[in-house]
Amino acid sequence: MNRNVVCLCCCVLFYATACTQKKEEKKEEVIYAVTCPIQMDTSVTKAYVSQIKSVRNIELRAQEKGYLQNIYVDEGQHVQASQLLFRIMPKMFEAELQKAQAETKAAEIEFQNTKLLTDKNVVSKNELAMAKAKLQQANAETALAKLHLSLTEIRAPFAGVIDRIPLKIGSLVDEGALLSSLSDNSQVFAYFNVSEPEYLDYQASTKARQQQEAGLLLANNQLLKSKGKVEVIESEFNNETGNIAFRARFDNSDNLLRNGQTGKIQMVVPLKNALIVPQKATYDIQDKTYVFVVDKNNVVHARPVSIAAELPDLYVLADGISTSDKILLEGVQKVKDDDKIAYKFQAPKDVIHQLRLKTE
Repeated sequence: MNRNVVCLCCCVLFYATACTQKKEEKKEEVIYAVTCPIQMDTSVTKAYVSQIKSVRNIELRAQEKGYLQNIYVDEGQHVQASQLLFRIMPKMFEAELQKAQAETKAAEIEFQNTKLLTDKNVVSKNELAMAKAKLQQANAETALAKLHLSLTEIRAPFAGVIDRIPLKIGSLVDEGALLSSLSDNSQVFAYFNVSEPEYLDYQASTKARQQQEAGLLLANNQLLKSKGKVEVIESEFNNETGNIAFRARFDNSDNLLRNGQTGKIQMVVPLKNALIVPQKATYDIQDKTYVFVVDKNNVVHARPVSIAAELPDLYVLADGISTSDKILLEGVQKVKDDDKIAYKFQAPKDVIHQLRLKTE
């Protein structure tokens, strides 16, 4: 009976050993997909924080001192060019004009009398020249008085929208006091900053030599219906930030955009010789991104990479690996650092072809 027990134990031990060997064999039979990064020209839609400005925005200020007699518009009202907006009490300026006109009339009479006497050789030509100079001076005083009187009326220099009106009727207004602001919002500018590498890629692109389209994402995450055109690039880089300012013009016929708004410019940026890997070949630990690089002994090693841009299903890398490195394509969650694997290599072009990529 003891012999039977020994035989049974041997059988159990043999069976357990065989199962363990089968499991190890199965584990060794896993074949992982491996590929390489690919370098190619592509483009990516990048977002830039922008400041929106009216195509024309000015301050309306008083040019004469006096009491604010009339306000003909309301805050937020759309006005037409040359429309009367404000009036400073004109009584004093009207009196000055009447005085200047009377002095002009007297100078005209004096000039005419002097001319008659000069024609009869009663007075010298110098007397006539003096009378003429007095008349010219009187005419100048009248013109100046008319100008002062006209400046009591503040009119819109162009069509636009009135901003807040801080003063009320009856307020004593000093010369240069702010009455309101006027914005022409028929079109708007969106200013945004671009880094030096992106600027160089933009300039090198054939498409960028013409006016490039840009989208505008508003604060409510809604995209503006109309597309804008990138028009102007500043002449100098900012020494502190290393950026250069771009400007895009947008149509605002529906009057949705106002001066001072913010948004995000969405612009297609060309990328030259971009290093691209599939997103599924990466994994994240805390705030860092890694890939598994396979060495010549088929051992995987975790290596950190820096992501420069994101495409559908793909990452554009700034550094970390090169096109000569073999990276684990699938199974990044199944292996550990320094594991030895069996793999099947897939050409990077075939891998990219299966994913969505916008190429030049």
